[in-house]
Amino acid sequence: MQLYHDNDVDLKIFDGKKIAVLGYGAQGRAQALCFHDSGLDVTVGVRKDGASWNKAKEDGLKVAEFADAVKGADVVMMLLPDEVQPKVYKEFVEPNIKKGAALEFAHGFAITFKTIIPPEGVDVIMMAPKAPGDMERLVFLEGFGVPALISIHKDVTGNAKQIALGLAKGLGATRAGVFETSFDNETYTDLFGEQAVLCGGQTELIKRGFETLVEGGYPPEMAYFEVLHETKLIVDLINKGGFELMWHVVSNTAEYGGLTRRERVVNKESKVEMKKILKEIEDGTFKNQWTAEWDADLVNLKKMENDEKKLQLEITGKEIRSLFQRKN
Repeated sequence: MQLYHDNDVDLKIFDGKKIAVLGYGAQGRAQALCFHDSGLDVTVGVRKDGASWNKAKEDGLKVAEFADAVKGADVVMMLLPDEVQPKVYKEFVEPNIKKGAALEFAHGFAITFKTIIPPEGVDVIMMAPKAPGDMERLVFLEGFGVPALISIHKDVTGNAKQIALGLAKGLGATRAGVFETSFDNETYTDLFGEQAVLCGGQTELIKRGFETLVEGGYPPEMAYFEVLHETKLIVDLINKGGFELMWHVVSNTAEYGGLTRRERVVNKESKVEMKKILKEIEDGTFKNQWTAEWDADLVNLKKMENDEKKLQLEITGKEIRSLFQRKN
């Protein structure tokens, strides 16, 4: 995979061009602000007079309703949740996007699973930062950037790759490094990482560890510190220098215990399930379940969120974190 940096990209590709950022959540806000600070002509597209409309105005950005933001825009960025994108696209983007514009995504879901079918005559690209929006903005303000992936699904104008790279540079991502991939590869690997490791696997491991200690008679506060609070410290070490640095920093006792016991928790049976999860992503099973959830107004997701809030782990964590908040 080729790696692109600042010197490989020229922001002049955006001279005289207008960028519409649709959505002003975590990704929309971070990217719009970074593009604005990089000198790009950005308009935020949201519903009029809502919280996002007012927030974008307070942040000093140009704001318009979805349709007005899309009209005349040279780049239309779909930075809305996956479940919201098809409706906004059908109502506001498809009737108004001009020929020769670039339709951009920060995640490949809509194109890979065809929840959006782009029109003829437009570039279809992706610039996917590998970090949450708040972190993208923080790292940008520190003078660097988070890594990103780009992908070109359709290149009608011949400029699609330069536009995708330009967006990455506007976000500061080319300071860190940008790889080129495909929409499918980004979608499948991103969903797998979220479900099996980063969000699903990690939270279940923390939850089960907490339950084991509490059921063993240990104070929930101690259990919280040992299985959740220190997770960030360990992950930061791995992120910085791989397993090698982490094992070097922790005690020999922790290293020996971890290396000799870890496969009793995450093992060959776990990998069998991981392969099933990957297969469900690739064959559309997850997509079908998730889009059915959209149609049900996310009723099951909302119930799971509410159930999670009632966990002793979550209640204990909230109490402990409140004790460590800085006093003004």
